[in-house]
Amino acid sequence: MSERVQRRTGATMVAAVLLGVGIMAALDEIVFHQVLAWHHFVETDNSALALASDGLLHTLELVMLVAGTALMLRLHETGQHAPGYRGAGFLLGMGGFQLFDGIVDHKILGLHQVRYVDNLVVYDLGWNLAGLLLLAIGYWLLRRARRGEALSQQ
Repeated sequence: MSERVQRRTGATMVAAVLLGVGIMAALDEIVFHQVLAWHHFVETDNSALALASDGLLHTLELVMLVAGTALMLRLHETGQHAPGYRGAGFLLGMGGFQLFDGIVDHKILGLHQVRYVDNLVVYDLGWNLAGLLLLAIGYWLLRRARRGEALSQQ
């Protein structure tokens, strides 16, 4: 079997995206929900519900981390991982989570804000620009990996 056939770029991307989403969700949960106490996943006057919503986010993040790790380990174990795609998928997952959270959770669903301050625009811009930057770098790495793959097939 040739080297090209053995590499599973789609599975590598899925594993890396799951890991990226899981890590970014963990950073959000640990830093912004727990350490800084800026918000809960669902802001409400009911503190038990707010804490339970954080627990749900934490549970989903752990599921993603376990699933992504198991898949990536299996790919490494069988030699089927596509090395150029790991970083790309990881950063796309991180940026995707960040931007989804900033647009969907914060603005469309109104579950919570980044921080409850008078000048929210600065926090929203910082949050969403960070997500866009991660997505841009991830996309650049993905294009580089695809170019390298295309060159190796020639």
